[in-house]
Amino acid sequence: MTGLSGSRIAGGLAILGPEETALLRLLDDTFRSWAVEEGGGEISAPPIYPVDELANFDVYVNFPHLALVAGGLRAPVAGPAGGRFSTEQIAGPHLGLPTATCFGAYLYYRDRTVPADTLVTLVNRCFRGESHFDGLRRLLTFQMREIVAIGSYEHTQDVIARYRTRIEELLGALSLDVTVEAASDPFFQRDGARALLQRMQPVKYEFQVDDLAIASVNTHRNFFGERCRIGLEPDGGSAFTGCVAFGLERWVSVLAGRYGSAGRAHEKVEQALRERQLV
Repeated sequence: MTGLSGSRIAGGLAILGPEETALLRLLDDTFRSWAVEEGGGEISAPPIYPVDELANFDVYVNFPHLALVAGGLRAPVAGPAGGRFSTEQIAGPHLGLPTATCFGAYLYYRDRTVPADTLVTLVNRCFRGESHFDGLRRLLTFQMREIVAIGSYEHTQDVIARYRTRIEELLGALSLDVTVEAASDPFFQRDGARALLQRMQPVKYEFQVDDLAIASVNTHRNFFGERCRIGLEPDGGSAFTGCVAFGLERWVSVLAGRYGSAGRAHEKVEQALRERQLV
């Protein structure tokens, strides 16, 4: 079917039209610049990982309803029937499709020691097997830009506080009504001490526009630091991590809805960035 201004959306998959693509690129360039201007490096990560690397993050324990995996095909292959290959034709699915972009940052720094104020940004394809899909609001695969803080706990909280303010300023400049809601992602084993602490003190806050979470700030404490053996200079203790995430297609959806088209939204974003000096 046809979606917003020429985007084609079906089955949770979207091909963005030129206007939507231009708006998405403007937004992504903006969020990337927020990290780079503060000295953050940019890295590039693959959109797929060995399943054991994602299993190390408890993805398949805590997010089984969202997780997607992939594998090769057994020869000879006659082709799919009824839109799918049979289980007999599929080799063992040994590749996992990530549900979040920040996994690439932790795997990049695995078995390394980092300064207490490490900042990095990356964008990637994320995959989530949702129970239903809804235009650009909820997709099977979408692009997520993340700004990731690794180092001391104080550093992660400072980064989250600064970018929370920048997100709220940008949304205000775009005349978008936003609510900030405490949420939870079960990064931690449900019966563990971290999970109990998460229930007592929220570690995830979502920025919701039109009942849609378009960004979030997340505190992971030292979960990923321990799992990836990321050491903190100078003593080598486990690094803490936190991230700021932007669902790019979701931003396109709410902005195009607010201003009537992606092209008009593009103009408004450029104007807001220029007037508020948010770039």
